Amino acid sequence: MVLLFTEHGLAATQGYHQYTQRPYKIKETVYYPLSSSYAFEQRGVASWYGADFHGRRTSNGETYDMYGPTAAHKTLPMNTVLLVRNLENNRETVVRVNDRGPFVSGRVIDLSYAAARELAFVGKGTVRVQVVALAEKNLSRDQLVRTARKLREGKYYVQVASYARPIDALNLRNRFLQAGHQAHVEIYKPARKTYYRVRVAVGNNLQKADQQRAVLEASGYTGAFVVAR
Repeated sequence: MVLLFTEHGLAATQGYHQYTQRPYKIKETVYYPLSSSYAFEQRGVASWYGADFHGRRTSNGETYDMYGPTAAHKTLPMNTVLLVRNLENNRETVVRVNDRGPFVSGRVIDLSYAAARELAFVGKGTVRVQVVALAEKNLSRDQLVRTARKLREGKYYVQVASYARPIDALNLRNRFLQAGHQAHVEIYKPARKTYYRVRVAVGNNLQKADQQRAVLEASGYTGAFVVAR
C-alpha cells in the first residue's frame, strides 16, 4: 500500500468555510468532519454524479461542474486534494473535495463525471478505488494536472519516523547516512507543536519507491510511507 504525500505537507488550512466542519446528520447518522486529512488513505466503492446535479450548489457553496476534477466525501476537509486510483484497471485521477456524500451504504466517495470518465467506470456506475490525500489547498485545474504529473516525475522519499525531539531525528538520520543512504530531517509545525520527520531518498520511480518502503517497514519502521517532492 502506498501512502503518498506532497512536499507541502497536510496541515489543515483555513481555505474552506468553517461551517463545513460542523457535525451533520443524514438519515439518523451523524457525521463528524475530520480536522485534517493528514495520513488519510481509504479503499472502498466509488460512484459518480453528473447531469442531475450539474449547476447546483455544492456543500461548500460552489456551483457543481460535472466536467471539473472534483469529488464529494462525507468527512474530509473541503479543498482536500486526492489521488484516486481505480483498483480494477490502475487508472488514476486527481480531484478536489468540494461536496459532501455519497450517502449510500458502502460507498466512500462520489466523483464528478469527468473524474469517473478518467477512471473509465462511467458505464459501470461504481468501482473499487484507493483514495489518498495529497494536500489541503484550493488548486486550479492546471495545478491539479501539475500535481498529478509531479507524482510520476518527482523525487521520492520514504518517511520512516517522526519525533518530538530533534536529537532523536538527527540520530536516526545519521544512522542512515552512515549506512550509505541519502536522508534528511524535515521540520513540520502544525498548530503549536513541532515534529521532526526523518526521510530517506528512494529514487525517481514510484513503484520502486514503494518496494523500498516495504523493505524499510519489514526492517522495523512500521508506518513508513512514500513522499513525493
